[in-house]
Amino acid sequence: MSDLETPDQEIPARKMPARKIPDVSSSIDLTTSLGSLQLQAPTATASGCAAAGRELAQFGDVRTLGAVVTKSIMKNPRSGRPTPRMAETPSGMLNSIGLQGPGIEAFLEKDLSWLTENGVTTIVSIAGNNVDEFGELANRLKDVPGIAALEVNISCPNVESRGQVFACNPFSAASVIETVRREWTSSAPILAKLSPDVTDIVEIAQSVVEAGVDGVSMINTLLGMVIDLDRMKPMLGGRTGGLSGPAIRPVAVRAVYQVHAALPQLPILGMGGIRTGHDALEFIAAGASAVSIGTVVFGDPGAPWRIADELGAELAKRGFTKLTDAIGAAHER
Repeated sequence: MSDLETPDQEIPARKMPARKIPDVSSSIDLTTSLGSLQLQAPTATASGCAAAGRELAQFGDVRTLGAVVTKSIMKNPRSGRPTPRMAETPSGMLNSIGLQGPGIEAFLEKDLSWLTENGVTTIVSIAGNNVDEFGELANRLKDVPGIAALEVNISCPNVESRGQVFACNPFSAASVIETVRREWTSSAPILAKLSPDVTDIVEIAQSVVEAGVDGVSMINTLLGMVIDLDRMKPMLGGRTGGLSGPAIRPVAVRAVYQVHAALPQLPILGMGGIRTGHDALEFIAAGASAVSIGTVVFGDPGAPWRIADELGAELAKRGFTKLTDAIGAAHER
Protein backbone atom coordinates (compact mmCIF):
# COMPACT_ATOMS: atom_id res chain seq x y z
CA MET A 1 0.00 0.00 0.00
CA SER A 2 0.94 3.61 -0.49
CA ASP A 3 1.38 6.47 1.92
CA LEU A 4 -2.18 7.74 2.10
CA GLU A 5 -1.42 10.24 4.81
CA THR A 6 -4.38 11.48 6.80
CA PRO A 7 -4.37 15.13 7.93
CA ASP A 8 -2.75 15.70 11.31
CA GLN A 9 -5.29 16.36 14.03
CA GLU A 10 -5.55 16.11 17.78
CA ILE A 11 -7.17 12.83 18.77
CA PRO A 12 -8.32 12.71 22.39
CA ALA A 13 -6.76 9.97 24.47
CA ARG A 14 -9.10 7.07 25.11
CA LYS A 15 -8.90 3.67 26.68
CA MET A 16 -8.38 0.95 24.11
CA PRO A 17 -11.27 -1.54 24.04
CA ALA A 18 -10.63 -5.17 24.74
CA ARG A 19 -10.64 -7.51 21.76
CA LYS A 20 -11.96 -11.04 21.67
CA ILE A 21 -10.51 -13.61 19.31
CA PRO A 22 -12.90 -16.15 17.75
CA ASP A 23 -12.47 -19.71 18.98
CA VAL A 24 -12.03 -20.97 15.43
CA SER A 25 -8.52 -19.50 15.20
CA SER A 26 -7.49 -19.54 18.85
CA SER A 27 -5.49 -22.75 18.43
CA ILE A 28 -3.39 -21.32 15.58
CA ASP A 29 0.00 -19.81 16.36
CA LEU A 30 -0.06 -16.51 14.47
CA THR A 31 3.28 -15.23 15.74
CA THR A 32 5.85 -14.41 13.09
CA SER A 33 8.93 -12.27 12.55
CA LEU A 34 10.55 -9.76 10.24
CA GLY A 35 14.23 -10.36 10.73
CA SER A 36 14.98 -9.80 14.41
CA LEU A 37 11.58 -8.21 15.01
CA GLN A 38 9.18 -10.67 16.62
CA LEU A 39 5.49 -10.01 15.94
CA GLN A 40 2.67 -11.31 18.10
CA ALA A 41 0.25 -11.02 15.18
CA PRO A 42 0.73 -11.16 11.39
CA THR A 43 -1.23 -8.00 10.53
CA ALA A 44 0.18 -4.47 10.64
CA THR A 45 -1.20 -1.20 9.38
CA ALA A 46 0.06 0.08 6.04
CA SER A 47 1.98 3.34 6.05
CA GLY A 48 -0.29 6.36 5.79
CA CYS A 49 -3.59 4.52 6.09
CA ALA A 50 -3.96 4.97 9.85
CA ALA A 51 -1.63 7.93 10.47
CA ALA A 52 0.31 6.92 13.60
CA GLY A 53 -2.27 4.50 14.98
CA ARG A 54 -4.02 6.83 17.40
CA GLU A 55 -7.14 6.99 15.24
CA LEU A 56 -7.54 3.20 15.40
CA ALA A 57 -7.52 3.11 19.21
CA GLN A 58 -11.29 3.59 19.33
CA PHE A 59 -11.82 0.43 17.27
CA GLY A 60 -9.43 -2.00 18.95
CA ASP A 61 -6.34 -2.40 21.07
CA VAL A 62 -3.51 -1.36 18.75
CA ARG A 63 -1.08 -3.12 21.09
CA THR A 64 -2.45 -6.43 19.80
CA LEU A 65 -1.60 -5.67 16.17
CA GLY A 66 1.61 -7.00 14.70
CA ALA A 67 2.75 -3.40 14.33
CA VAL A 68 1.67 0.09 13.49
CA VAL A 69 3.57 1.35 10.46
CA THR A 70 3.50 5.14 10.63
CA LYS A 71 2.86 7.42 7.71
CA SER A 72 6.14 8.36 6.07
CA ILE A 73 7.95 11.04 8.05
CA MET A 74 10.17 13.60 6.36
CA LYS A 75 12.81 15.92 7.78
CA ASN A 76 10.70 19.08 7.47
CA PRO A 77 6.95 19.76 7.43
CA ARG A 78 5.41 19.16 4.02
CA SER A 79 2.07 20.38 2.68
CA GLY A 80 1.76 17.72 0.00
CA ARG A 81 0.30 17.97 -3.50
CA PRO A 82 -2.56 20.17 -4.72
CA THR A 83 -6.20 19.16 -4.29
CA PRO A 84 -8.22 17.19 -5.20
CA ARG A 85 -6.07 14.36 -3.86
CA MET A 86 -8.22 11.25 -4.02
CA ALA A 87 -10.37 9.55 -6.66
CA GLU A 88 -12.28 6.29 -6.72
CA THR A 89 -11.53 3.72 -9.38
CA PRO A 90 -13.01 0.27 -10.09
CA SER A 91 -11.90 -1.97 -7.19
CA GLY A 92 -9.54 0.65 -5.85
CA MET A 93 -8.65 4.27 -5.34
CA LEU A 94 -6.05 6.78 -6.45
CA ASN A 95 -4.34 9.05 -3.95
CA SER A 96 -2.09 12.00 -4.57
CA ILE A 97 -1.36 13.11 -1.02
CA GLY A 98 2.31 13.77 -1.71
CA LEU A 99 3.85 12.79 1.63
CA GLN A 100 2.07 15.51 3.60
CA GLY A 101 3.28 15.56 7.17
CA PRO A 102 4.44 17.60 10.16
CA GLY A 103 8.15 16.79 9.96
CA ILE A 104 10.33 14.67 12.21
CA GLU A 105 10.36 16.82 15.34
CA ALA A 106 6.58 17.13 15.58
CA PHE A 107 6.24 13.41 14.88
CA LEU A 108 8.57 12.54 17.74
CA GLU A 109 6.84 14.88 20.16
CA LYS A 110 3.25 13.92 19.41
CA ASP A 111 2.90 10.63 17.55
CA LEU A 112 5.85 8.50 18.59
CA SER A 113 5.49 9.53 22.21
CA TRP A 114 1.86 8.34 22.18
CA LEU A 115 2.80 5.02 20.58
CA THR A 116 5.64 4.46 23.03
CA GLU A 117 3.55 5.36 26.07
CA ASN A 118 0.91 2.87 24.97
CA GLY A 119 3.37 0.03 24.30
CA VAL A 120 2.60 -0.25 20.59
CA THR A 121 5.02 -2.12 18.33
CA THR A 122 6.03 0.70 16.00
CA ILE A 123 7.65 0.63 12.58
CA VAL A 124 8.61 4.17 11.59
CA SER A 125 8.43 4.93 7.88
CA ILE A 126 10.80 7.60 6.58
CA ALA A 127 11.05 9.43 3.25
CA GLY A 128 13.48 11.99 1.91
CA ASN A 129 13.85 14.46 -0.93
CA ASN A 130 17.36 13.14 -1.52
CA VAL A 131 19.78 10.50 -0.28
CA ASP A 132 21.27 12.75 2.39
CA GLU A 133 17.87 13.42 3.96
CA PHE A 134 17.28 9.70 4.42
CA GLY A 135 20.59 9.51 6.22
CA GLU A 136 19.76 12.50 8.42
CA LEU A 137 16.45 10.95 9.43
CA ALA A 138 18.08 7.62 10.26
CA ASN A 139 20.67 9.41 12.36
CA ARG A 140 18.00 11.41 14.18
CA LEU A 141 15.98 8.30 15.00
CA LYS A 142 18.74 5.83 15.82
CA ASP A 143 18.76 6.46 19.58
CA VAL A 144 15.05 7.17 19.99
CA PRO A 145 13.34 4.54 22.16
CA GLY A 146 10.21 2.75 21.02
CA ILE A 147 11.13 2.11 17.38
CA ALA A 148 10.84 -1.58 16.52
CA ALA A 149 11.93 -1.22 12.88
CA LEU A 150 12.60 1.37 10.22
CA GLU A 151 10.72 1.27 6.91
CA VAL A 152 12.57 3.23 4.23
CA ASN A 153 10.03 4.52 1.74
CA ILE A 154 12.00 4.76 -1.47
CA SER A 155 8.96 4.11 -3.64
CA CYS A 156 6.18 6.66 -3.09
CA PRO A 157 4.69 7.35 -6.55
CA ASN A 158 2.66 10.45 -5.64
CA VAL A 159 5.47 12.97 -5.60
CA GLU A 160 5.98 15.73 -8.14
CA SER A 161 9.43 14.58 -9.19
CA ARG A 162 9.72 11.01 -10.45
CA GLY A 163 13.39 11.36 -9.61
CA GLN A 164 12.39 10.93 -5.97
CA VAL A 165 11.17 7.39 -6.63
CA PHE A 166 14.51 5.85 -5.73
CA ALA A 167 13.16 2.28 -5.92
CA CYS A 168 12.80 2.50 -9.70
CA ASN A 169 16.56 2.14 -10.15
CA PRO A 170 18.77 -0.45 -8.43
CA PHE A 171 21.66 1.99 -8.03
CA SER A 172 19.63 4.81 -6.47
CA ALA A 173 17.77 2.31 -4.28
CA ALA A 174 21.05 0.87 -3.04
CA SER A 175 22.49 4.34 -2.48
CA VAL A 176 19.66 5.27 -0.12
CA ILE A 177 19.91 2.02 1.82
CA GLU A 178 23.69 2.22 2.13
CA THR A 179 23.34 5.71 3.59
CA VAL A 180 20.59 4.68 6.00
CA ARG A 181 22.53 1.57 7.08
CA ARG A 182 25.61 3.67 7.79
CA GLU A 183 23.64 6.06 10.02
CA TRP A 184 21.27 3.54 11.61
CA THR A 185 23.31 2.10 14.46
CA SER A 186 20.23 0.71 16.19
CA SER A 187 19.77 -3.07 16.25
CA ALA A 188 16.19 -2.69 14.97
CA PRO A 189 15.77 -4.02 11.41
CA ILE A 190 15.63 -1.88 8.27
CA LEU A 191 12.94 -2.61 5.68
CA ALA A 192 13.01 -1.12 2.18
CA LYS A 193 9.62 -0.36 0.64
CA LEU A 194 9.62 -1.37 -3.02
CA SER A 195 7.71 -0.11 -6.05
CA PRO A 196 5.87 -2.33 -8.56
CA ASP A 197 6.54 0.24 -11.31
CA VAL A 198 9.74 -1.45 -12.44
CA THR A 199 10.75 -3.95 -15.09
CA ASP A 200 12.34 -6.38 -12.64
CA ILE A 201 11.45 -6.07 -8.96
CA VAL A 202 13.81 -8.92 -8.09
CA GLU A 203 16.74 -6.84 -9.34
CA ILE A 204 15.70 -3.99 -7.05
CA ALA A 205 15.27 -6.36 -4.10
CA GLN A 206 18.71 -7.83 -4.66
CA SER A 207 20.26 -4.36 -4.81
CA VAL A 208 18.82 -3.30 -1.43
CA VAL A 209 19.78 -6.63 0.15
CA GLU A 210 23.36 -6.12 -0.97
CA ALA A 211 23.17 -2.58 0.44
CA GLY A 212 22.22 -3.88 3.88
CA VAL A 213 18.45 -4.18 4.42
CA ASP A 214 17.03 -6.76 6.80
CA GLY A 215 13.78 -7.16 4.85
CA VAL A 216 11.47 -5.54 2.31
CA SER A 217 7.95 -4.10 2.33
CA MET A 218 6.07 -4.67 -0.90
CA ILE A 219 4.34 -3.36 -2.79
CA ASN A 220 3.74 0.36 -2.80
CA THR A 221 0.98 1.68 -5.05
CA LEU A 222 1.04 1.68 -8.85
CA LEU A 223 1.20 4.99 -10.68
CA GLY A 224 -2.17 5.78 -12.25
CA MET A 225 -4.45 8.50 -13.57
CA VAL A 226 -8.16 9.26 -13.84
CA ILE A 227 -9.55 11.72 -16.42
CA ASP A 228 -12.50 13.98 -15.55
CA LEU A 229 -14.39 13.89 -18.85
CA ASP A 230 -16.59 16.86 -17.95
CA ARG A 231 -13.54 19.08 -17.66
CA MET A 232 -11.31 17.03 -19.97
CA LYS A 233 -8.55 17.23 -17.41
CA PRO A 234 -6.90 14.82 -14.97
CA MET A 235 -9.14 14.46 -11.93
CA LEU A 236 -6.31 14.72 -9.39
CA GLY A 237 -4.68 18.07 -8.69
CA GLY A 238 -1.30 16.44 -9.08
CA ARG A 239 -2.44 14.68 -12.29
CA THR A 240 -1.12 11.25 -11.32
CA GLY A 241 -1.56 9.26 -8.12
CA GLY A 242 -0.97 5.93 -6.47
CA LEU A 243 -3.47 3.15 -7.19
CA SER A 244 -4.32 0.97 -4.20
CA GLY A 245 -7.05 -1.46 -3.23
CA PRO A 246 -8.15 -4.90 -4.49
CA ALA A 247 -7.29 -4.01 -8.09
CA ILE A 248 -3.57 -4.28 -7.36
CA ARG A 249 -3.62 -7.48 -5.28
CA PRO A 250 -2.65 -9.88 -8.10
CA VAL A 251 0.29 -7.63 -8.96
CA ALA A 252 1.38 -7.57 -5.33
CA VAL A 253 1.09 -11.34 -4.89
CA ARG A 254 3.13 -11.87 -8.06
CA ALA A 255 5.83 -9.51 -6.84
CA VAL A 256 6.06 -11.18 -3.42
CA TYR A 257 6.20 -14.60 -5.06
CA GLN A 258 9.04 -13.57 -7.39
CA VAL A 259 11.15 -11.98 -4.68
CA HIS A 260 10.66 -14.92 -2.30
CA ALA A 261 11.62 -17.36 -5.07
CA ALA A 262 14.86 -15.47 -5.70
CA LEU A 263 15.62 -14.57 -2.07
CA PRO A 264 13.88 -17.19 0.12
CA GLN A 265 15.57 -16.07 3.36
CA LEU A 266 14.55 -12.42 2.94
CA PRO A 267 11.72 -11.36 5.30
CA ILE A 268 8.84 -9.76 3.38
CA LEU A 269 6.08 -7.53 4.73
CA GLY A 270 3.44 -8.00 2.03
CA MET A 271 0.67 -5.56 1.11
CA GLY A 272 -1.63 -4.55 -1.69
CA GLY A 273 -5.42 -4.80 -1.71
CA ILE A 274 -5.84 -7.16 1.25
CA ARG A 275 -9.47 -7.19 2.47
CA THR A 276 -9.88 -10.63 4.06
CA GLY A 277 -7.95 -13.41 5.76
CA HIS A 278 -8.17 -15.32 2.49
CA ASP A 279 -6.38 -12.46 0.73
CA ALA A 280 -3.76 -12.34 3.48
CA LEU A 281 -3.07 -16.07 3.16
CA GLU A 282 -2.31 -15.58 -0.55
CA PHE A 283 0.53 -13.26 0.45
CA ILE A 284 1.79 -15.66 3.13
CA ALA A 285 1.74 -18.58 0.69
CA ALA A 286 3.59 -16.43 -1.86
CA GLY A 287 6.36 -15.80 0.67
CA ALA A 288 5.40 -12.92 2.97
CA SER A 289 6.09 -13.32 6.69
CA ALA A 290 3.46 -10.73 7.65
CA VAL A 291 1.05 -8.37 5.93
CA SER A 292 0.07 -4.71 6.09
CA ILE A 293 -3.55 -3.65 5.85
CA GLY A 294 -4.20 -0.37 4.06
CA THR A 295 -7.04 0.95 1.90
CA VAL A 296 -9.71 -1.29 3.45
CA VAL A 297 -9.18 0.50 6.78
CA PHE A 298 -10.87 3.64 5.44
CA GLY A 299 -14.20 1.82 5.23
CA ASP A 300 -13.58 -0.80 7.93
CA PRO A 301 -11.29 0.49 10.69
CA GLY A 302 -11.44 -2.87 12.48
CA ALA A 303 -10.02 -4.69 9.45
CA PRO A 304 -6.49 -5.33 10.83
CA TRP A 305 -7.96 -7.33 13.74
CA ARG A 306 -10.66 -9.01 11.69
CA ILE A 307 -8.21 -10.10 9.01
CA ALA A 308 -5.88 -11.64 11.59
CA ASP A 309 -8.77 -13.69 12.96
CA GLU A 310 -9.86 -14.73 9.49
CA LEU A 311 -6.30 -15.67 8.58
CA GLY A 312 -6.19 -17.98 11.58
CA ALA A 313 -9.39 -19.63 10.41
CA GLU A 314 -8.07 -20.00 6.85
CA LEU A 315 -4.89 -21.64 8.17
CA ALA A 316 -6.87 -24.03 10.37
CA LYS A 317 -9.12 -24.97 7.46
CA ARG A 318 -6.02 -26.09 5.55
CA GLY A 319 -4.48 -28.04 8.39
CA PHE A 320 -1.83 -25.52 9.49
CA THR A 321 -1.21 -25.03 13.21
CA LYS A 322 1.43 -22.30 12.78
CA LEU A 323 1.48 -19.36 10.40
CA THR A 324 5.20 -19.75 9.86
CA ASP A 325 4.61 -23.19 8.30
CA ALA A 326 2.56 -21.54 5.55
CA ILE A 327 5.18 -18.95 4.54
CA GLY A 328 6.10 -19.67 0.92
CA ALA A 329 3.85 -22.73 0.78
CA ALA A 330 2.86 -21.96 -2.82
CA HIS A 331 6.43 -22.52 -4.03
CA GLU A 332 7.62 -25.86 -5.32
CA ARG A 333 9.69 -27.70 -2.76
